[in-house]
Order: sequence, then structure tokens, then C-alpha cells
Amino acid sequence: MFVRWWHMVLVLVVAPLAVILFAWIGFFNVGASTGHWKITEWFLHFAMQSAVRTYALSVEVPDELPRAGVQPAAAHFATGCAICHGAPGELRSPVVKRMLPQPPDLTTVVDKWSDAELFRIVKHGVRFTGMPAWPNQARDDEIWAMVAFLRELPSLDPQQYRELAHGSTGLPSTQHEGFERVLADCVRCHETNGAGRSALTPIIAGQSEAYLLESLRAYAEGRRASGFMAQAAANVDPDGLERLARYFAAQSPPAPDSAPANQAASGGREIAERGLSTRRVPACLGCHGGSAQNPAYPKLWGQRADYIEAQLRLFREGKRSGTAYSHLMLNAAKNLTDEDIKAVATYFAAQTSGH
Repeated sequence: MFVRWWHMVLVLVVAPLAVILFAWIGFFNVGASTGHWKITEWFLHFAMQSAVRTYALSVEVPDELPRAGVQPAAAHFATGCAICHGAPGELRSPVVKRMLPQPPDLTTVVDKWSDAELFRIVKHGVRFTGMPAWPNQARDDEIWAMVAFLRELPSLDPQQYRELAHGSTGLPSTQHEGFERVLADCVRCHETNGAGRSALTPIIAGQSEAYLLESLRAYAEGRRASGFMAQAAANVDPDGLERLARYFAAQSPPAPDSAPANQAASGGREIAERGLSTRRVPACLGCHGGSAQNPAYPKLWGQRADYIEAQLRLFREGKRSGTAYSHLMLNAAKNLTDEDIKAVATYFAAQTSGH
């Protein structure tokens, strides 16, 4: 019995030392010109699949994927993902094809993962593969939008993908020069006139230059949470941010969506004009309306209802901040119900100007 225990102790001591010695000598080939042994490759992939499956068990999947977020997710995919995974009609670089393990063509593999598993991979990435985590861990709404896009990806032909991901030009920003190249990245989601291309994209045309510039700087510096915008803004130099703010501030906002006078809009008007004193919710128009409006505050009238709802929920959850006056909205939104938020969004979406 003693001999057996001695053998076990010997193995436990010698085996780690042998591994360290093997690594120190440098016999293990870390070169990327050849892949892993087949058994090693199988084991790593097996471990990755198992880990994703296990951690995905705690993911709460929404009843429906946010299709309204497919377009901005496509634009992000074009700049942050297609370089490795390719896209319909866009070939991957030969350099990427030499990566080990090679990034998969997502059109052929997304159906092998559940929505929860895709969410887990997109949010947290995969170690030792070059697959990064999502740029901002606070924005699960953006990650679900990317999952919705990935579900659409296999069915897109090259033209459909270009229109969805690159906007009205249908061209990657790399095919532009100077400020036009910077603007092309914005056009993917916001259109040339700043009117936006999806229900969850804000109308930035006609917003004050001060508000737009502060928002862009907050995104670029990571003070305001968004994986979509962080990547776009961080690639622009300070002068470019100023030019973008000036450009979109000069655009004319589109006419607001016509909405019938209903109970929700009526309740929204009450909150906008008077607030909810019993819940310490101030009147929206105290900051967001009138000729004396602080230029650092966004204009809400004519903004898309879905976008306003989404932003108010982010404020309520404490996930939107980073600008000079965001703390005011964090306090204002924390006592709003879902019904309040919908009412306010419906009301402002139908307005043509501040009061």
C-alpha cells in the first residue's frame, strides 16, 4: 500500500516538472505554419463546444430576436467581423486564411448553435482563436441584434448584404478617401442625411453640434456604452469627430411619423409637460424643449418611438451614461414603468417641434 502511494506522489511531482522541462527546452512547436495534432485540435474544439453549451444555460433568451437591430448589426459585422469570417460577395484576405484555427465561414455554421450559444460566443468571444469579446459588455441589446443578424446571414445574397451593411453607397468605406471615408462609416446606419436606417437608429439630423460632438467623444473614449458606436467613433481623429458633428447638425430632420391621438400619447404628453411628481420624475420638456434648451441636451421631438423606448430603458437600467448631464436622466428614468416609457416615446415621435 505504501509503495502505491509513493508511486502516486512521484507521478504528481515528476509529471509537472517534465511538462515544464519540455516547454523550457522549446520542443513544443508554437509556429502557425502548421496546425495542432489532430487529437489536440479535436480536444480544443470539444472543450470549446462544451464550455459554450454549459455557460449558455444561464442565458435568458428573448421571446423574439430584435429584427429592428439587424441593420446596425450588419454594419458592425462589415467592419468588425467580415475581415475574418467573410461575407456574401466579399472574399477573406489570404492572410486570414493562414490563421490557425481558421475563422469559419459563418453562413455554414450558425445553424449549429442555439440562440443562447451564439449570444455567449458573441458576448464573450473564444480564447486562443482570435475571436474577441463584444466591445462593451453592458449592451446585451446590441448582442441580441447581432444574433438576429447572424440568423439572417445565410439567406443573404451579395446585393442584399451590401445594401444592408453598407448603406446607400453599397460600398465599403475603404473605397472612399478623406472625410468621405469617415462619413461612409456613419452612412452605414445613419444615412447621408442623418435620418437613420432602422427603428433603433437615432435621427441625428438637426441635433445640436454640441450634443453630437459630446456623444461622439463619449463613445470614442468608452464613457458611453455601445459596441456599435465604440468601434466607429474610436477610428476617427478629433478633427474628424468635429466635422461629423458639424455635418449632421446641418442636415434637416425628416418629418415625424404621424401617430393617432391615443391614450398612450396622452399619457406621454402629461409626463412630458408636467412629469410625475409622486415618483420624482421631472417634466421632459423642462430640459428637452423650448428655445432656451441647453445645446448639450438632445432634441426628442420627431425621434423614433422605438429608439426613445430603448434609450429610456438603458437609462433606467443604469447602462447609459458618460456625458455631462447623463446623471440627470439616470435619476429621471429609474422610476418610469414600461407603460410610462412607451407613452413618452409615442408622444415625442409624433411631435414636430419643442414647446
